[in-house]
Amino acid sequence: MNDTTAQPTLPDRLSVNPRSPHHVAEIFEYEIGIKLNGKERFDVEEYCISEGWVKIPTKSLDRRGQPLTMTVKGTVEAFYR
Repeated sequence: MNDTTAQPTLPDRLSVNPRSPHHVAEIFEYEIGIKLNGKERFDVEEYCISEGWVKIPTKSLDRRGQPLTMTVKGTVEAFYR
């Protein structure tokens, strides 16, 4: 069988927020997994593999109603589930 729907390669930096310049909508058609220091995270807003960080939302909101994010550093791996 020939699979014609190949998954796009995951970029070095990717954001969930559609207003971000690092948002790629085609990638979110598939389910993505993020590992930080060997543990899978399900609450990642943005990641950068080369710099080794992920941004995780907090409960606090900024003045525009967007969640504030906390940067956590470590070894980042992105993969398709």
